[in-house]
Amino acid sequence: MSQTNMAQPGAEQPLTQLVLNKWFSYQDEVFLPLKNLPNKHQGLFSIAFAGNFSITHIKAIIDFFAKHNQTVTGLCQYQPDLSLPAALCFYIKQAEELPINPLVLQQFSSTLDFQLVQIACPPNLYQPGLLVMDMDSTAITIECIDEIARLANVYDEVASVTALAMAGKLDFSESLNQRVAKLTGIEKSLIDELKNNLPLMPGIKMLCQILKQHQWHLAIASGGFVPFAEQVQALINLDEVHANVLEFKDNKLTGKVLGTIVDAQQKAVILESLQQQLGLIKSQTVAIGDGANDLKMMATAGLGVAVHGKAKVVEQAQAAICQGSLLQLLYMLAIPLNSEATV
Repeated sequence: MSQTNMAQPGAEQPLTQLVLNKWFSYQDEVFLPLKNLPNKHQGLFSIAFAGNFSITHIKAIIDFFAKHNQTVTGLCQYQPDLSLPAALCFYIKQAEELPINPLVLQQFSSTLDFQLVQIACPPNLYQPGLLVMDMDSTAITIECIDEIARLANVYDEVASVTALAMAGKLDFSESLNQRVAKLTGIEKSLIDELKNNLPLMPGIKMLCQILKQHQWHLAIASGGFVPFAEQVQALINLDEVHANVLEFKDNKLTGKVLGTIVDAQQKAVILESLQQQLGLIKSQTVAIGDGANDLKMMATAGLGVAVHGKAKVVEQAQAAICQGSLLQLLYMLAIPLNSEATV
């Protein structure tokens, strides 16, 4: 079997000879092609992305895993979309190994200026799947209720309650009712103005376009409000939205929420219901969000990803995108694998 010597000791040579989408073993700066692809149903897949990688990075990452009693048995360089830089996936075959806490991964990778996630049984972009997303600070960059509060000159009061709810320090339903009550009297025309100027999270539109091309079902499950969720649905071509209903009287907010509140438990129910309706296996379901209110939904999904999330959310999620475009979710969906093959 041929060997490819990638670099001299200590060199910072880019991984130009590491063929995209091919799996290799690695030892002493030598890469050997693997005969078979890893089995997605066994072991852990650690994805390093958003960095300018070299041999030095590979050695540091492998050493990091070794310190956590994880042995890398294969690695692959791949690029799920031309607008994304290439990433590295490290395969750890031992099925009994537990993933490293995402906060620990974040602390390590940030020192070397890249991001690192570790997942088991990754979803397959090229088979039908389900993505359920939070809206505020996930699909869009703002918290709509806080922006409405600006219009009512009660921003500080509402934002402080929002922060407590998102950090998991206050029951979401209770916090929602408290915040909405402060918005009594806001004109519907101001709500419409805000709705028509929603800032999308970078990368979300392209992500949804690519997922739709591969027959994924896309939904919002939001503790926010229907008018905004429906606007996001139109902007990024979602299949459905689930959000809270604000009560209006004489074209003004009454300060009340109608119907069942979409809280943490309801978000999980929505995801599980959609999975059953679509006839999908759990591993083909993905949930993304930024707050404590999203944790149950993320735990219900095959893959739960914290998006620019608070520390508590990152720690409890299965993976995290801590900075940059949401298109980076593709790194976790498009690992070059054959679900039946084994190494």
